[in-house]
Amino acid sequence: MKLIIRLLPFLFLVGCNDTTAQDKIKAPWDKWYFTFSTPKALPATVTLVKLLDTDGYGYVFKTIDQPQGKSVGSWGEYIGKGIATFNKADAPPQMIKFCWDSIIDKKTYETTLFFAASTKEKMISKEPVWDNPSEPYYFRYMVIGLAPEGKVRVWLQNNGQPNIEQTSTKITTISGEKLDMCKGVTKHPTGYVYYGETPDFIKGKKYPYGSW
Repeated sequence: MKLIIRLLPFLFLVGCNDTTAQDKIKAPWDKWYFTFSTPKALPATVTLVKLLDTDGYGYVFKTIDQPQGKSVGSWGEYIGKGIATFNKADAPPQMIKFCWDSIIDKKTYETTLFFAASTKEKMISKEPVWDNPSEPYYFRYMVIGLAPEGKVRVWLQNNGQPNIEQTSTKITTISGEKLDMCKGVTKHPTGYVYYGETPDFIKGKKYPYGSW
């Protein structure tokens, strides 16, 4: 849901700078998309997402495309998918804040991502598609990795090449008594149970089951 409100107290937006008309740059696409990924058999559930874009608009997502992933031992170079059904916005992000249940950790996390200007610049850039030079490729597909120990990483999917990690993104994750926006926000109010392939997958392995 897009909130047509310019930088009102958007619950979690304390300290963010306003976006002036001079800062606005028309993106060369209508939408950009973000998806979540988890390692194979180490599940997590995203329950709430709030996003502030570079045009100063806020979004609240309660229906969310959930994590999918097959990485084993470390993150794969090509994780993520392109177009998402629900996770999308009009302008590149300034900040994303989200709540997630790490089922493998048996706890709730609250993560905040502050994006550097370099992410916006990359997202509005283009180059020829690697296998069809007559078509433009836009870096508008973001992947957010959720791993054991509450570790979070962010990439942009690349043009036929390994994902580009957004290392300049400021990532903060809290849990337990420090939870603010995510206090009481969970899909597992009665506790966490391992299911599916998880029990067999982690048998004999040492937590956190890889290097994330």
